[in-house]
Amino acid sequence: MTLPDVPLLNRENAILEFNRRVLAQAQRVDVPLLERLRYICIVSSNLDEFFEVRFADMLDAQRDGSGLVTPRDVERVGRAAHDLIDQQYAIFNDQVMPALREHNIQILNHADRTDEIRAWVSKFFEREVRPLLVPVGLDPAHPFPQVANKSLHFIARLSGKDALGRDNRIAIVKVPRVLPRVIKVPAAISGGKQSFVLLTSVIRAHLEELFPGRHVEAFSQFRVTRDSDLEVDEEEIANLRHALRSGLTTRHFGRAVRLEVVNTCPEELSRFLLEQFDLPEAALYRVNGPVNLVRLNELIDQTDAEDLRFRPYEPSWPKGRLPRGKSILDKLRTKGDVMLHHPFESFEPVVQLLREAVEDPDVLAIKQTIYRTGSQSVLADLLIEAARRGKEVLAVVELKARFDEEANINWAERLEAVGAQVVYGIVGLKTHAKLMLITRREGGKLRRYGHLSTGNYNPKTARFYTDLGYLTADAEMTADMDLVFRQLASLSKFKAPKKLLLAPFNLHRTMLELLSQVEEAARRGEPARVVLKINALTDAELINGIVRAGRAGAKVDLIVRGACMLPPGLPGETDNILVRSVVGRFLEHSRIFYFRWGKEEQEALYLSSADWMARNMLRRIEVAWPITDPKLRQRVVDEGLTPYLHDSLDAWQLGPDGTSQRIGTEDVPQHVSAQQALMRLYHEDP
Repeated sequence: MTLPDVPLLNRENAILEFNRRVLAQAQRVDVPLLERLRYICIVSSNLDEFFEVRFADMLDAQRDGSGLVTPRDVERVGRAAHDLIDQQYAIFNDQVMPALREHNIQILNHADRTDEIRAWVSKFFEREVRPLLVPVGLDPAHPFPQVANKSLHFIARLSGKDALGRDNRIAIVKVPRVLPRVIKVPAAISGGKQSFVLLTSVIRAHLEELFPGRHVEAFSQFRVTRDSDLEVDEEEIANLRHALRSGLTTRHFGRAVRLEVVNTCPEELSRFLLEQFDLPEAALYRVNGPVNLVRLNELIDQTDAEDLRFRPYEPSWPKGRLPRGKSILDKLRTKGDVMLHHPFESFEPVVQLLREAVEDPDVLAIKQTIYRTGSQSVLADLLIEAARRGKEVLAVVELKARFDEEANINWAERLEAVGAQVVYGIVGLKTHAKLMLITRREGGKLRRYGHLSTGNYNPKTARFYTDLGYLTADAEMTADMDLVFRQLASLSKFKAPKKLLLAPFNLHRTMLELLSQVEEAARRGEPARVVLKINALTDAELINGIVRAGRAGAKVDLIVRGACMLPPGLPGETDNILVRSVVGRFLEHSRIFYFRWGKEEQEALYLSSADWMARNMLRRIEVAWPITDPKLRQRVVDEGLTPYLHDSLDAWQLGPDGTSQRIGTEDVPQHVSAQQALMRLYHEDP
């Protein structure tokens, strides 16, 4: 085990700190109002995953008795989560919703509704909701029901006795997931406003009607979050796909880790629920508003108010480098490599490249990794069509892409059904690399064309994730890609590629070696510089390498979107290291590694699918590839690094205690946003 050179920041607190930065977007007056609400929804979605995975892992580590995670650690992180959620609801109730009401957009509680709206809600309840509700009164024959992960329920305490004279006073009502959570009131009865009612409010108003002859004395919404990591022993199973398919059916009923109720929930009912889910008091989250704010995305989607959204942004086509309607394969063969910067540039050239390969009779084989391609995917459809046309198709499908397992299993089965070769990578290692390789017969010889990316093969997320894609016909690079595919398929002994770096084999070691070279140059008083743009920094060895380079005098700039465990600014230790995070309209996702050292000012610049985390470096298949063309190198620096180092509007600076402070404010005109600058770069009118 690698011991840190400096005390590291807590990873879970670092994740919560990232979500504080996201939540701060909901308070910015320069962010359109519906987008501010969307940031609140994003934080809720992020926190769901935090509890399902990270906090659940933390609880497991506490229980294993190793001492790596103590009860005090869990208490501290839980307290920070409580504070963040309280702040989230305060912003929702006190800032965003009042501002929406000023624009005649409102959520109506029962007390706020006119008689006409109440009559409409009542009809809606009878027609759409009541037929799907099945109240369960608890008794020995009706035990507490199975409650699935993140499913919404009501608990009610009833007066009197049931139809058989029994004193069963507790009832549970499941809220069906098939029903919309946000219902728009018809304009004809809304008085010129855009009015909405929440499904929970509709049920609450008619809850007593579900229990004829009895009175609802007390009630609350509740939702439980469960450990949702799929645990599969890959060494002990014969078929990973079948095992995961089976595991998906039980995922929704893992160990409970969080219970949410409304803040008016009586103590008696919350204690009863905690007992049912075997949870301590600290796992109870009382919220001042709707349980599960994620579903308010439905309000955003239904609201007619374009001026309260970001102005539409259409990614540009790389005109000078890839003329529309012409062969991309010809362009790569004759003019060299092409870099695409998403979402400022369109992802469509990647789709066009694959479509061209499918339709070209001289293309013999297509190989691609599939990680998060989505349940609807034009790229996967094209791979299926290629196999139908008789081309050799190899798909490396990562079945354990968290929360995309089912979609990927479905794609694997569809690909196999048309004769494609489907493999699932290497046992124990997630295939996170993003690679596509096309082999074509040209003049009696075979030539390869490749695409590598820092992000997923997903046209939808490519519109709001920042990523760098790389198209190449370079013989050595594409030969390396072919080597990676062969190793993933055949499980042959590792052979080092010439240009690519591959985790878990040589990527981690090479990054440490480059940091060491920078450190040694700094000790000699020579130029020494490190700039990293990554999503997370949690690997202790790499953190040590960065700390030592900085301690030796190297200037280190880290642009870390999410969790960072390196504490910058410690006197005599990390005071040469600056850590910043950029949170804007798009999700920062690209990974760029830049090193410069020595009198000759040697440089190394890599793009990668990997973050600087132990899991990415040691337990995943990841790639990094060098950018050696001078023009492309300069473009990576000018677009992927420099704007982010000078961002004074969307950037935050991390302090040694793990908290971050926003660098600028929206009310100062001269402040600049990297993302806005890149939007202007690719569009005369952003």
